[in-house]
Amino acid sequence: MARLLFVIDPLESLKAYKDSTVAMMAAAQVRGHRVYTCEVTDLSLAFNHGAARVQVLAQEIRLAESPADADPWWTVLEQRPFGSEDFEVVLMRKDPPFDVNYLVATQLLDLVDRAGSWVVNRPAALRDHGEKLAALEFPELTPEGLVSAQISQLTDFAKAHERVVFKPLDAMGGSGIFVTQAQDPNLPVILETLTEYGQRAIMGQRWLPQIAQGDKRILLINGQALPYALARIPPAGASRGNLAAGGRGEARPLTPRDQEIAQTVGPLLARRGLFLVGLDVIGDHLTEINVTSPTGFQEIKAQTGFDVAEAFVQALETELKQRRPGQPKARP
Repeated sequence: MARLLFVIDPLESLKAYKDSTVAMMAAAQVRGHRVYTCEVTDLSLAFNHGAARVQVLAQEIRLAESPADADPWWTVLEQRPFGSEDFEVVLMRKDPPFDVNYLVATQLLDLVDRAGSWVVNRPAALRDHGEKLAALEFPELTPEGLVSAQISQLTDFAKAHERVVFKPLDAMGGSGIFVTQAQDPNLPVILETLTEYGQRAIMGQRWLPQIAQGDKRILLINGQALPYALARIPPAGASRGNLAAGGRGEARPLTPRDQEIAQTVGPLLARRGLFLVGLDVIGDHLTEINVTSPTGFQEIKAQTGFDVAEAFVQALETELKQRRPGQPKARP
């Protein structure tokens, strides 16, 4: 049995019937682990006499036997300050945006990681792998793209392709995504809005018509791909497959190309401390690498019977057994 601390958004904001973090917590509880939660602002640092210690205002919770059918789906057993050393695993599951509070939380969790608790995903790796930019480390897998704040450069990029996608670098769930073309009379205002008149870098990508067949989310656990992807299919006439934007989720077995992409990037990301990763793939192209709070657990289980959350908790247990008590795993 281990004590697992989930750093999350407010509990009342989580939708138990579809939230992957809730599925993780429920699977951990079934397997005998104790579940604790906190928000990023519940982390604090006390330092004096040459020593520093991260403290956490956390609550131990008990989930209902069937969280999706219960209201409320959790009960608080205890709430009090803890030392970070009280937890064997700390799971950073706060959704974007990657704002100042998120940045400070990763810096505090760096200290937790160094002190011996295992932080999933590694805080430094969260900072180093911007979810839109991280895929560009593998240009052979990605569609043509551009990252710039310069409206003239972005306009030229649109002119070079029949159709393009422009999106902010720090949003999630399909927020702020525009599909457009050079002839679009709204292109100037789209670029002015997204770049805040040239003061903010955004991403442009060549539009992939295969989006009509779905934007696939491939989940990696410790570098290994799970057997099913969740294809997010746009509604009729729409261009975004994100579930938060009205897309429909359809679980599918991985294709040979999906496997190739996963095998190319998965082991490297795992060595960097990214234990849970969500790859976004459209057609044959990798478009994003999601490291903050990858989702899709519950949809895949409901459609295929494969219990992603249980597989995740089992992988946590295997990794914990390989770590000496109180000692962080050697860094690459």
